[in-house]
Amino acid sequence: MRAKIITALLYSFAGFALVALANVSAQAADLKFESQLIWGTNEKESPDPKHKPISPDIKKKLEGLPLKWANWFVVNTDTFSVPHGGSKRVHLSEKCEIEVKDLGNSKIEVTHYGKGKEVWKGAQSLNKGEIFPVLGGNAPNATAWLMVLKRLE
Repeated sequence: MRAKIITALLYSFAGFALVALANVSAQAADLKFESQLIWGTNEKESPDPKHKPISPDIKKKLEGLPLKWANWFVVNTDTFSVPHGGSKRVHLSEKCEIEVKDLGNSKIEVTHYGKGKEVWKGAQSLNKGEIFPVLGGNAPNATAWLMVLKRLE
């Protein structure tokens, strides 16, 4: 009788341990991102003192693209997580939002919304540390805007 009680307790403990490990595993599966709305110009400084120069890794990525602007400044940045198999919508400005959806195996789908309407949708693999210039466009006075997504984890 005592052996049956001990066996039952061991099975119960093992069951609780598996549930706890499953929860930890599910939490670890969240994808973490940093999104940035950046502004491009050929001027050396932004007229807005709130704007800071972009990070060296993003600058290196943009220098490899056929863009005509020499300097880029961060307008807005946000760090967020996307649950495994889920999605997250992120507000970048009063006119601009993106939604990032986890498609599995490091593949994501990004949807850009301008003034509340879907403007663009695309999917690609994005591994930890990689940078994805999502979408850009012209702005007044021969400047530009660009959305950048960086996978943190």
